Amino acid sequence: MAKKDYYEVLGVNKNASADELKKAYRKLALKYHPDRNKGNAEAEEKFKEINEAYGVLSDDTKRQQYDQLGPDAFEQAQQGGGAGGNPFGGFGGGGFGGSGMEDIFDMFFGGQGGRGGRGANNGPQRGSDLRFDLEITFEEAAFGVEKEINLYRDETCEHCHGNGAEPGSKVETCPECHGSGYIRFTQNTMFGQMVNERPCSKCHGEGKIISEPCKECRGKGTVKKNKHLKVKIPAGVDNGSRLRVAGEGEAGAKGGPKGDLYVYLYVKQHKFFDRDGTDVHCEIPINIVQATLGAEIEVPTLDGKVTMKVPEGTQPGRTLRLKGKGIPSLRGGQRGDQLVHIKVVVPTKLSEKQKEALRAFEKVGGNDINPEEKSFLNKIKNLFK
Repeated sequence: MAKKDYYEVLGVNKNASADELKKAYRKLALKYHPDRNKGNAEAEEKFKEINEAYGVLSDDTKRQQYDQLGPDAFEQAQQGGGAGGNPFGGFGGGGFGGSGMEDIFDMFFGGQGGRGGRGANNGPQRGSDLRFDLEITFEEAAFGVEKEINLYRDETCEHCHGNGAEPGSKVETCPECHGSGYIRFTQNTMFGQMVNERPCSKCHGEGKIISEPCKECRGKGTVKKNKHLKVKIPAGVDNGSRLRVAGEGEAGAKGGPKGDLYVYLYVKQHKFFDRDGTDVHCEIPINIVQATLGAEIEVPTLDGKVTMKVPEGTQPGRTLRLKGKGIPSLRGGQRGDQLVHIKVVVPTKLSEKQKEALRAFEKVGGNDINPEEKSFLNKIKNLFK
């Protein structure tokens, strides 16, 4: 079955920028996130597909290799990758002229590269890192929160304690490689005799032979399990923030350490507030009487409602500041401010009595009601003198 094109998975073209990739990924990740589609196997599979695609295309080196090889060849290269998890062999997968050093070794040594993998599978191996996308509210981002998340990850098998053998069965050192996991051999080449190494075929590079594999993990040493984990989110995080939780990734192999967990945060948009760094913005409507005569009004803040004074003669669009009512700094500094943008609402439906009152006000005030209008008219008159 042909591998799906990663660009099609994310719904972007091949020339998409890093920002376009990120935007497309976030949109799809939120749509198909397991927390939003509980029990939906199709959405869960789609979510994995999206993460896989973004994991490759967001990495410049992997994306270049993917563009060169195409979906099917890229997947084969990953499955047949060298030690250390690099799907493109040594030298960072960059190669020379698109062929790579592994191809050069293959020409002379029949695929048994002279760097063949001494102990590649034999020693302790660190577990893979995990990524978890978490959506939080505006208030949770501002003040911090502790969230419980559910991970499906590799855990060390409790039945065999990670060694892959059924308890009570024999685990013998490989007699072929004497526990090293590799075999050395000499080969005649055009350059003379070359001493090379290759993984031991008897133990498959493990250095040991298990007579009876563990029934729980089938000799792997790890099993997939659901893990409930509490993650503490500090106050002041923003959309796109990444938290590292050390040692909460996949279990390591052969006594190796666990990987890390990276939690990517997505903050829901607030209905009333907008954020700019540690400051928050909001718009408050007032009527023309409050704007003209001044008033005390109630304003919602992240801490609850507060009373704010609107000065006499406040103009539309004026910004008033509430000190310390913004968002705490991640570095532990002072909180930002809340910026209140005043919107003067002009009534559209007035009773006859209200209209009379306004006419009387205009009559009493004369040209002093709108000095800006008077100044503008004077400029027009002077223009035509």
